[in-house]
Amino acid sequence: MRTAMGVWRWRRNPLRRPTDLFEAWVAFAALVCVLLVAPAIGCVAGRQVDVTLQRAVREQRQERHLVPAVVVRPAQEPPAGASAEPSAQRQAPQRTQIVATWTGPDGSSHQGTVPAAEEPPRTGDRFRIWTDTRGCLVGQPLDPAAASIHAAMVGLAAALGAAALAETVRRMVVRRLMHWRYIRLDRAWAAAGPDWGRAGAGS
Repeated sequence: MRTAMGVWRWRRNPLRRPTDLFEAWVAFAALVCVLLVAPAIGCVAGRQVDVTLQRAVREQRQERHLVPAVVVRPAQEPPAGASAEPSAQRQAPQRTQIVATWTGPDGSSHQGTVPAAEEPPRTGDRFRIWTDTRGCLVGQPLDPAAASIHAAMVGLAAALGAAALAETVRRMVVRRLMHWRYIRLDRAWAAAGPDWGRAGAGS
């Protein structure tokens, strides 16, 4: 990004080529994008995602409820052939599955298999589970702080992506300018080369 200083350096330089000034302005524009535009894009993206996630948090907290459940018995163990690989079990240990009963917020009775809240589970133990308004099992609602963290990560990713795009475009333009300069230099040398050093050739 040091080339951005060339906007001032090439201002009145007699050796300045049109491509030099253009390259300096491209670098200056890329610097502005990295320092101003990219952070602005990140802020807007993060704010939009945060608004959406916080709305989802409020909706989930209205639609999901903690209800008491009672342990009936341990769930039937899966067949030996259906068990996961030992390495997968070590990486993601599973809690004991139990059969429990609960009453939904609408008063309906339910029974199903859920992970045990404590180990080892005992018949008659009481614990709480998340259900919707009809008593069906659902996941825990998203935490507002976690939603804000996710939104901040999205904003940061958007800012970094915009900055990377600006720098990539700058590099592509500079590469194209260098290619064009070499072409012009080759043409000039092809025109002046045969007469280089000849007496009376104006060299």
